[in-house]
Amino acid sequence: MTEQANEAPLAVEQTGILNFGSLNIDHVYLVDHIARPGETLASAGYDVFAGGKGANQSAALALAGARVSHCGRIGTDGVWLRDGLGELGVEVSGIVVDPGCRTGHAVIQVEASTGENAIFLYPGGNQLISEAQIETAFFPKQQARILLLQNEINNTPAILQQASVHGLTVCLNPAPFSPQINSWPLELVNLLILNQTEAAGLVYGLAPTVGAPRPDVMIVSLCRRWPQVDVLLTLGEGGAILCGPHGRARVDSVHLGPVLDTTAAGDTFIGYFLAARADGLAAEDCLRRAAVAAGICVTRRGARASIPRLDEVETTLQRMSFV
Repeated sequence: MTEQANEAPLAVEQTGILNFGSLNIDHVYLVDHIARPGETLASAGYDVFAGGKGANQSAALALAGARVSHCGRIGTDGVWLRDGLGELGVEVSGIVVDPGCRTGHAVIQVEASTGENAIFLYPGGNQLISEAQIETAFFPKQQARILLLQNEINNTPAILQQASVHGLTVCLNPAPFSPQINSWPLELVNLLILNQTEAAGLVYGLAPTVGAPRPDVMIVSLCRRWPQVDVLLTLGEGGAILCGPHGRARVDSVHLGPVLDTTAAGDTFIGYFLAARADGLAAEDCLRRAAVAAGICVTRRGARASIPRLDEVETTLQRMSFV
């Protein structure tokens, strides 16, 4: 693999949040229902969007007003993903363009009546993160205070270790869940953000095949396992719960219109929550802002394209008398 000049150290200005995560090209198909095994469906619509959990969360952070740098790897077919993040204000010097790989992509089915989705991924450059790229990301002059990680790139345990060495506050969204996450050095994490499937994976060792254990049972178990960690459990229609050494807070989901596409709702929630937290807002205010942002997101199609801007979220908060 050839690593181009953009593997230089990140810009030295205060970036606030370093997000080491995936960048994907999303191929989105609108279907009557999610295809069952052996079934062939005709799609009622097709679009191509910028996506990837990591990139979506960087976009949400930037749109929420945070200073964020993104690190990742793409092929030449994905340069437009990098450029799009840059246009949103994300620092993109940590995104390596590798001519020897293809950019990761996702094939997404979106159910027309509910907005629910089913996704499969081709990892591409997301699984080719090198030790050299990790070392570059933690160059001493890099001024990030917070590291954000997901589970769509390789070498995540090494990145966690580097963050600990450099004294960064670590936020981990272990999505999508895989059993090896339980072997990661999770004691280095400060904020753990997960949905019910991911929580069940950490509590019980694997994702539940039928239903999901009770959220209150799982969050208590997680907080007992890591008593110094803040655990944010997102519940979809059920809102979200934040539990940690400083107390507990909860928010309901926010309904702002017909649900068209839930693809980036979780990423939007995470980006807005973390941006508000980095600004020092109270836990309840962080949760409310994130819930409103996610509520707007699901009324639009696409991943990054559906993430609202901060002024939209603030206007909606004021209209709903949250502030």
